[in-house]
This record gives sequence, structure tokens and C-alpha cells, in this order.
Amino acid sequence: MKENKPNIFEKSTEVIGASQIFLSPLLVGILIAAIIYFPNPNNFTLVIAVAVVILGTIIGLILALKIYKSKEGTIHFISKTTSTPEIEETKKN
Repeated sequence: MKENKPNIFEKSTEVIGASQIFLSPLLVGILIAAIIYFPNPNNFTLVIAVAVVILGTIIGLILALKIYKSKEGTIHFISKTTSTPEIEETKKN
């Protein structure tokens, strides 16, 4: 049987999906870091804020790569998490 290779469009959508998955924990980390640092800016809170941003980056990379390499891929993951079957059921009735 012939293996189904993804074309450039499918590959680019997967990369965009992976970047969306990566950005979610990163932006949460940046928000938490800003909440930690800006009320009391000093060296200690700066170190904690940088550590939180690095942690958000690492978590984002791990999640994005894990989902990107999975069987279904990133677009299936994103569409599954954003679907609303409850709303679709009420519209049918």
C-alpha cells in the first residue's frame, strides 16, 4: 500500500497548530511573571518571573511536540478542544 504523505498545506497547518499550543502556556507564564514582578520590581522577583517564563516555555514545547508527533496531530487536537457538542445538540432540536 502507498503511504499517505502530508502535503505542504497539511504540514503548514500542523505547524500553525503546534505554535498555538506552544503559545498558550507561554502567554500564561508571561502573565503570571508580570503579576509577580511589576507590583514589587527587584532582583528577587525578577529571578522568579524569569523562572516562570522559562517554565511556561518548557511546558509549551513539551505539549506542542507531544501533540505534533501524535497520531492525530495538532489540528485534530485543537478542533476537538474547541468543539461544542452541547450547542450543536440544542441547535438540532
